[in-house]
Amino acid sequence: MSAPEPPPPSSPGSSPASSLGSSPGPSSPPPPAAALRGHTTRIQRMTLLGALVVAGAAGLHLFASVLLPFVAAAGIAYFLHPPAARLTRLGVPRGLAALVMVAGLLAVALLGALLLYPLLLAQIAILISRVPAYASGIRDAATDLVSWLQDRLGAEFVDAKLRDLVAGQAGTMLSVMTAAVTRVIGTSFAVFNVLTLLVVTPVVAFYLLRDWPELLARLDGWLPRRYAGVIRSQAHEVDRILSAWLRGQAMCCVILALYYALGLSLAGLDLALIVGVTAGMISFIPFVGSILGCVTSIGLAMAQFHSWGEVLGVAAVFLVGQGLENYVIYPRFLGDRVELHAVWVLFALFAGGAAFGFVGVLLAVPVAAAIGVVCRYWLRRYLRSPLYLETSGPPALPPLPSPPGLPPDGGDAP
Repeated sequence: MSAPEPPPPSSPGSSPASSLGSSPGPSSPPPPAAALRGHTTRIQRMTLLGALVVAGAAGLHLFASVLLPFVAAAGIAYFLHPPAARLTRLGVPRGLAALVMVAGLLAVALLGALLLYPLLLAQIAILISRVPAYASGIRDAATDLVSWLQDRLGAEFVDAKLRDLVAGQAGTMLSVMTAAVTRVIGTSFAVFNVLTLLVVTPVVAFYLLRDWPELLARLDGWLPRRYAGVIRSQAHEVDRILSAWLRGQAMCCVILALYYALGLSLAGLDLALIVGVTAGMISFIPFVGSILGCVTSIGLAMAQFHSWGEVLGVAAVFLVGQGLENYVIYPRFLGDRVELHAVWVLFALFAGGAAFGFVGVLLAVPVAAAIGVVCRYWLRRYLRSPLYLETSGPPALPPLPSPPGLPPDGGDAP
């Protein structure tokens, strides 16, 4: 019987544990290379995220003047994707469904423009021709109001100089407002180039709508595998909130535009159509549409009518409209599905407009929805973390044993 072969000699610098093939214990620190690799990956993730944010902001700033048709086309494609998907499920090819959706939307827009354009043009002409009469009417109404206050409060509170000043400034304010409206209309036509909006936007919207599923699949394939599930769930939440807000606000704006135009027409206001449609269409900006429409309508009513009864009737139209908007229309079409506070939306619209112009206004609500979803996600994680749930400090360490010859309290031995 032969003796067992001795184990092979260990290499210099190797420990006995490594020569026996045993792995280090669980308390051993990780190898420096693995720690360096994990640290490098974390730095790469943060660098990539920061680079994407900086590149997006720089691109918006550099190309804001030419991005309008593409951003509008992306919004149209997003809005029309659900009905196009339903047609696709019914057996219609995706390209044909996209063509039908874009052509239908374009036909509705052109029909509305053909019906409303002559009326709006006529009312704009009425406004321009009646500016002197409106200025005189507002001046007379302001003078009568100051005289009434002077009779009620006395001459020591309201004197003749103040009355003349108010009367003069009332006409000046209307002239300034008219000039501002004229400049806004001219600038809007310069920005919304007819050729761009009527040719480029529908074409880009068609291609985006046709290739929407492929674009989403390709973006999904680019997601980092480690965080793909979290990113998908947050993207679905953003889509849910954004789609509910857009479709609900579209219905609210249309209903309010019809109501204000009809109500102001029944009240006898000459420019009821243009004021009512404008107030309804900009009501997606919280508080701005109703306040601007009410102030404009009351000013025009004071210039047009010669009694306070008609002016109060015009004001009542907006008071009833606010009640319908807050208690009937918004709860019905928006309700609790939209987790976008009105103040947050207002800030996002103004911040987007100040930073990137009209393109920033178009992108404000989607960005606000995404930021809100991400903040709620991290808030949920924080509320489940030990940083929030921990109610006391770490447990106290047990006392160290006393050395021989010393009492337990550490005093001098007797």
